Amino acid sequence: MGSQLLHSALLLVVFFILPCFQTMSFGAEESRKLYIVYMGEKQHEDPNLVTASHHDMLTSLLGSKEKALNSIVYSYKHGFSGFAAWLTKSQANKISDFPGVLSVMPNRKHRVHTTRSWDFLGLNYYHPTATGLLHKANYGENVIIGVIDSGRSGLFQIYLFSDDNSTNISSFFLSFFLSGIWPESKSFNDHGFGPVPSRWKGKCEVGQLFDAKHCNKKLIGARWYNEGADAEQLKGEYMSPRDLDGHGTHTASTAAGILVENVSFHGLAAGAARGGAPRARLAIYKACWGTPPSCSVAAVLAAMDDAIHDGVNVLSLSVGGSFETPESLHAVANGITVVFSGGNDGPYFQTVDHPSPWVITVAASTIDRSFPTVITLGNNQKLVGQSRYRGAKKDDNFRELVWGSGCTAHAINAVGVAGKIVLCFDPKSLTTFMSPSSIDDAIGDVKEGRGKGIILGMHTTNALDAFASFEGFPAAAVDYEMAFRMYEYIDQARRKNMTPSVKIAPTQSTIGNVVAPKIAAFSSRGPSTTFPEVLKPDIAAPGVNVLAAMGYQYKFDSGTSMACPHVSGVVALLKSLHPNWSPAAIKSALVTTASVTNEYGTPITAEGVLRKAADPFDFGGGHINPNRAADPGLIYDFNPKDYVKFFDSSLSRTEYCNAKRIPLYHINLPSIAIPNLRTSLTTWRTVTNVAQVYARYKAIIESPPGVKMVVEPSSLIFDATTKMRTFKVTFTSTYKKQGDYTFGSLTWNDGGTHSVRIPIAVRVIIEDFYADTA
Repeated sequence: MGSQLLHSALLLVVFFILPCFQTMSFGAEESRKLYIVYMGEKQHEDPNLVTASHHDMLTSLLGSKEKALNSIVYSYKHGFSGFAAWLTKSQANKISDFPGVLSVMPNRKHRVHTTRSWDFLGLNYYHPTATGLLHKANYGENVIIGVIDSGRSGLFQIYLFSDDNSTNISSFFLSFFLSGIWPESKSFNDHGFGPVPSRWKGKCEVGQLFDAKHCNKKLIGARWYNEGADAEQLKGEYMSPRDLDGHGTHTASTAAGILVENVSFHGLAAGAARGGAPRARLAIYKACWGTPPSCSVAAVLAAMDDAIHDGVNVLSLSVGGSFETPESLHAVANGITVVFSGGNDGPYFQTVDHPSPWVITVAASTIDRSFPTVITLGNNQKLVGQSRYRGAKKDDNFRELVWGSGCTAHAINAVGVAGKIVLCFDPKSLTTFMSPSSIDDAIGDVKEGRGKGIILGMHTTNALDAFASFEGFPAAAVDYEMAFRMYEYIDQARRKNMTPSVKIAPTQSTIGNVVAPKIAAFSSRGPSTTFPEVLKPDIAAPGVNVLAAMGYQYKFDSGTSMACPHVSGVVALLKSLHPNWSPAAIKSALVTTASVTNEYGTPITAEGVLRKAADPFDFGGGHINPNRAADPGLIYDFNPKDYVKFFDSSLSRTEYCNAKRIPLYHINLPSIAIPNLRTSLTTWRTVTNVAQVYARYKAIIESPPGVKMVVEPSSLIFDATTKMRTFKVTFTSTYKKQGDYTFGSLTWNDGGTHSVRIPIAVRVIIEDFYADTA
């Protein structure tokens, strides 16, 4: 009966969700294109019957079974019902009126967007404490992580395209785990692993340079999906689950790679590399192709559908942007925790990706490892920058230092850089180097001018991945204060008729000499523009200069792509320790135990043009704290079927979907976001006790400035018969102004080990739809 209710509830959800995707405008060509026909919850438990119903529908449309079989590309039959097929626009319009069809949309393509990190998070492999999560969860033994990955790097901007090259669809960032695996990597060795879990229903699909022997007791499954990909995308690709560019291998090894000793990148960040859940099993789904990778939505949905069928416990997808994936609700309804990256469009306000309340959305943070490079001026003044420069001692000599302004090709030619080291710093334009591409261009121009090195003045040093192609070239990043000192040194030396000079020492890697964590400048910020009543992101995790497997080697990468598998690894540990916890319970445990201060007890900062104290729109509940999440005390649980109470319109708010609905701030989430407080508003939350049977919690209130906050009751008592308690929170505006968001928190404390904190964001308004452009 419960299963039938869940199926009916989900059918209602997707009935309202999917039609709104039809509001996108696509071309009117009658040539055949790949369309996705979505039918919501499957009507048969037997997948063969589901597929047969798809064939029957296409046969009715196209006139013959042969045409139907030639048309269909993918049949979605495990987690939900639907199919991808080659149709003309008129055929797509006709099939949209068939009974049971919820949505028909053109296929789209997405062109893409750790040695230290786990110790930094308190999960020490060599000395796990008996009370720590890593030990208690037995290193994630037998939990299955499904890695659906695409994206060449965490920091590449990508765009969404339809098959007919429509230009009205917004751009966004993407890093989606679908680019495959390099099975020979040491991180996926299965020595010491027991039999594959009996519940596993997946397969090891063979192909080019990938056969059955490449799957093992660690890498238990691999699939690939090339239908719908363009011929240009497939050029040079492996027609198999094998990883071409290394991104899928990097993220998979971050989540669940085994311990590999003596790893470094040319001597930097030396140590042992591993994933968060080293005893977890991995299942890989490759659906993205080319360089940079491009992902067909039809293939992505096929991968997700198969992952649900195969029996994964965690789905790790570094995907962001305004594109919504309601299919992920089917995964959550099947008990799978779904983790997404929050996007790399920071530090700008309202850029966070993937705001669905049923998933975990991850921001990126730094760890306490740095890569200092000593820069010595000709007057013996020593400055310290950041770099990846791995030079030889014979190259450690002084060279003339010249000022190249913004280091455009014109400026480089004008100053004459041959044989010299160039300072790239424009005091009149302090935003010159704000993207990896601008850094790459500047270094390339200096090299082309036969320069011998470059020093870039920039806002943040979190862009070291932009130096990845130039590790053998003396290149360093410094902040504006240091750049200005060098600028003055050049000027003073010239005034004295002296030749300014400088030398750049090879980079070192150090641990513990920088304050961490900080929220990375590139990490996207809230609030969500789609669902402002859902506070996003949910949590922050390491995503800067992460060292993990790429091919046979270990390399650095940065982005929320890297933060996502850190959370996925922790989720696998929590699932091993608490196998009966729902996805909502796991999310709650992570959010309510997160840290908002660093190891020195000072507030975590968020990097950007200006550094500031991080707020919930930067990191949600805070920075992930795995050991505390193992024993959260109370959890905010939620049943997926209850989403029908809230999503009675759609995931995309458009003119076609304007039904009344319950405000989303009433969902039992471990956070509260109220974007429209006029006078007074009350919402409710329910908590479940998962710690000692007898407990008393008291409320600790931090009201957002400008808001009075009252919690009733102010104490919660649990015993053997009462494991759940509901409380209400009332917010009252203390001023009548069109305001900005302000932040607070509500913490339930038992006077002992449990402090259960949720973040709160409130904006006071006097008018709806008031454009805040001040």
